[in-house]
Amino acid sequence: MKLLLIRHGESEANVAHRINDDPARPVNLTERGRAQAEAASIELRAAHFTHAYASEFPRAQQTAKILLRHHACPLHIDARINERRTGMDGLPVDVFVDLVYTDPLRIKPDCGESFLEQMERLRGFMDEIAARHPVGKVLAVSHENPILAALALTADDPEQIVRGSIANCAWVELDWSVA
Repeated sequence: MKLLLIRHGESEANVAHRINDDPARPVNLTERGRAQAEAASIELRAAHFTHAYASEFPRAQQTAKILLRHHACPLHIDARINERRTGMDGLPVDVFVDLVYTDPLRIKPDCGESFLEQMERLRGFMDEIAARHPVGKVLAVSHENPILAALALTADDPEQIVRGSIANCAWVELDWSVA
């Protein structure tokens, strides 16, 4: 299966530098985020997606709906591609970054998950959709941390990936099959 993981467009939380890891708290795309999604939609017009998924977060679903304007596949919502759970919703992003800095793979916030746990959550998602759609081209609209976790699953050294970044509406394409 070909999997195109794309980060949502710029959100209100991105602009405020605040954590939003609770999908029940609506954080929407900004005007710039909608424009980023529109630009990505044009670039991906010829992609021929067979299936599409988005996280439970409004900003991911808003991005996905814009991206799918040129595609006939339905959008499925899947919590396994949600933002990393930190238990720090509403706090400045720097609080989380400072907490995990010394060991970003293993440090786990009190009410959250470690990067390694997030990687396993993404593995479950990717294995299941690869089994469901082995020859498909799947779009998944998610968040920076889950996309990095998916990339880390393909790397020899996840520690090189965990400190990376993914720009809003940037994407990575992976070939994934069930092991």
